[in-house]
Amino acid sequence: MSAPTHTRPPRATRGGVDSRLPWWALTLPVLAFVTLLLLILNPADAQAATEQPALAHLLERLLQLTVG
Repeated sequence: MSAPTHTRPPRATRGGVDSRLPWWALTLPVLAFVTLLLLILNPADAQAATEQPALAHLLERLLQLTVG
């Protein structure tokens, strides 16, 4: 006679998913986003700054793509 085996139910049936991210998984994308946002808002600090602000240029491009 074999001994009964005790198996644990899958995690999904125990009340949800338990996923943990390392600290850098959120920190690095947030840092990159903030850095790029600051470069867009203040293009004078960027190396390849132009006369026209980047945000205005981006909005102009979006307008061109949506209108025609």
